[in-house]
Amino acid sequence: MKLDYEYAVVIGRFQPFHNAHNELLNLALSIGDRVIMIIGSHDKASDPRDPFSSQERHDIIESVLTPEQKERVIVLPIRDYLYNENTWLIEAQQKVLDITNRSEHVALVGHKSDITSYYLDSFPDWEFINYKTQHKLHATDIRELYFTHDVSYKKYVPENVAKWLEEFKKTNKFTYLKDSFDELAEYKNAWVGAPFPPTFQTVDTVVIKSGHILLVRRRAKYGRGLLALPGGFVEQNETLREASIRELKEETSIDLNKQVLFSAIKGEKTFDHPRRSLRGRTITQAFKLNLGVGALPIVKGDSDADKAFWLPLAEYYARSSEFFEDHWHIIYNFIHQDDGN
Repeated sequence: MKLDYEYAVVIGRFQPFHNAHNELLNLALSIGDRVIMIIGSHDKASDPRDPFSSQERHDIIESVLTPEQKERVIVLPIRDYLYNENTWLIEAQQKVLDITNRSEHVALVGHKSDITSYYLDSFPDWEFINYKTQHKLHATDIRELYFTHDVSYKKYVPENVAKWLEEFKKTNKFTYLKDSFDELAEYKNAWVGAPFPPTFQTVDTVVIKSGHILLVRRRAKYGRGLLALPGGFVEQNETLREASIRELKEETSIDLNKQVLFSAIKGEKTFDHPRRSLRGRTITQAFKLNLGVGALPIVKGDSDADKAFWLPLAEYYARSSEFFEDHWHIIYNFIHQDDGN
């Protein structure tokens, strides 16, 4: 039977895939010969907000499909670009064009629920089908129930998804995510009595030498083992620039004096995406240090880092799923700029 559109597109993070998502998918299947499901936040480190990898979300979605529907659904993972929305749009548009062979019969199925649905207005070439779901619970609430072992989450997800999620609880990855979830909850509880939601100021350093970047491996439960930039919170008696060099020295014990490090600063930028940190509203000032070429200075993990090391920039691109919070994106921003910008 010929349907209204050659392709119907559904966009989401699907963390996890729940009943409202299932409604959108079924609507897309009812109007499109093929359905393209764009999965956001591809190839990033798992955390309590984005616990499941693209492949895991692919598996979850397939668990609700019939054999015939599996033949019609194309899962398309797309990486986030927090500080370059146009790059995300170009990648999504180009990949869909490649799949559809530039078909003019493409529909976008979605629901404009709040400000986070802004991306639905970014594809004017596709006919938008606005569907108002009957399900009110947000994925954030489902994750809250799930990570606190409240089985009432099951009524908000398809039965096969609930089975998948219960099996996932038996994995080491769930234990890791649960530890991060609990530490974040304790962190936020410490600020419950504040007269207003706190905003935190941090600093980070992007140190480059001879085609390598200086990284640390996190020690804390939240993000334990992930790759990160040297950095931390600003103290009361220092400037942002002073804080960045202090944190760099504390976390890496880099074998260079402060004067050399200060003179190597070639640029700085504020990174303030509202969702850049699960700890709360956290704005970071990042500094780029270019140490030129030559032998790599000796480094050693200390303070909040259990390891410090130099990573070839070629490996940086291939390891985006191992980076803490938005640190991969901060590096991406700096290495695509000339020094001094």
